[in-house]
Amino acid sequence: MAANLLTDSAIKVEKCPIGQKLTKLNDGEGLTLEVMPTGAKLWRYRYRFNGKQNRLSLGKYPEVSLKSARARRDEANGQVAEGRDPSQVRKTTKRMANGTGDTFAEIAAAMIKVKAGGWSQEHLDRTNSLLKRDLLPSLGHRVLREIDVPELGSVLRLIEDRGALEALVKARAVCSLVWTHAIQTGKAKENITRDVGGFKKAVTKSYPAITEPEQFSQLLRAIDAYHGGLIVKAALRLAPMLFQRPTELRGMAWSELDLEAGMWTIASARMKRTKAGKENGAPHLVPLPVQAVAILQAMQPITGGGALVFRSERSHDRPMSENTLRVALMALGYPPEVQTVHGFRATARTILAEVLEIDPLVIEQQLAHAVKDTLGRAYNRTSYMPQRKAMMQKWANYLDALKSEKVIQLKRKAA
Repeated sequence: MAANLLTDSAIKVEKCPIGQKLTKLNDGEGLTLEVMPTGAKLWRYRYRFNGKQNRLSLGKYPEVSLKSARARRDEANGQVAEGRDPSQVRKTTKRMANGTGDTFAEIAAAMIKVKAGGWSQEHLDRTNSLLKRDLLPSLGHRVLREIDVPELGSVLRLIEDRGALEALVKARAVCSLVWTHAIQTGKAKENITRDVGGFKKAVTKSYPAITEPEQFSQLLRAIDAYHGGLIVKAALRLAPMLFQRPTELRGMAWSELDLEAGMWTIASARMKRTKAGKENGAPHLVPLPVQAVAILQAMQPITGGGALVFRSERSHDRPMSENTLRVALMALGYPPEVQTVHGFRATARTILAEVLEIDPLVIEQQLAHAVKDTLGRAYNRTSYMPQRKAMMQKWANYLDALKSEKVIQLKRKAA
């Protein structure tokens, strides 16, 4: 890095010689001060971008001090190093400030405003987080129609370079939504995300889950011995017993429960479904075994005065965070690579089929999975409710027996 050459004292006394159009004082790394015959002193930043010499005005001295000019020069140098033209950054920043609606950030915000009604809060939060972390820093200020395939590819490549391949897939999908919205609103003519490729493939991983009865019995006993908060312990006990998705369990509301009938009714809008499915689909019914009813009855004096069964400690209007149960499992000695909350679904699916010999169609229906019926239709319209009630009670009884070590040696069904 070149040494800074200018000082405030030298700048203050500098004058343009008589007969010259201007005189230049060099501070290094592209920063110069042009002194005019009128006495005006202007900061300039000179740089090369794509093989061409460029110049950028950084303001007037003393309104822009030597220290501030150097900071602006360093910022511009950083943009050049990142492959961004400082002059273009300034132009698009001004457009963004004027609210033209043409920048990537503005179009992304407009897209989210349209899509938010059909997304869960969790999906919305994840999308906003991905935009803020991976896309907006490089693309937010850019006019979307001026972004080309190589530029978008280089931004996505940064995600690939850090090994976040799943985030890469999601980022590309979000970009596709942004460009689609731009096309629909006349801000772009084509979806360039289709031409961006050549990335490493993300390896799909299953949620870690214990599926051996003996090992699972140890986890169940550890949960019963959990000494954390009562709300967390109740959720931990219900997670393997009811084996619903973590988001659905955490968001359980008292209004969804009929403890006398032993039924938990999850609204379609809270389920993992398409937008149409969320808006028009039937609710998902979860029969509650007597053990689950007892746990929930014990929770009524604790959270029954509010809307949510498993409320957050910080805000009673919000459910416990997605990390709460994960951290609790880790405290019990079960890190995410051994057992996840979502993995309880795989645990139940495996043992119900291989040990208790339950019909897979009944299991899949209780897991809220779309399955084909005997005629090959896309969705099985049979609810299997009597079988599901029997299965859920049999499963809860089996978990009790596991904890008491009465069925550890039960062999799995032969392949």
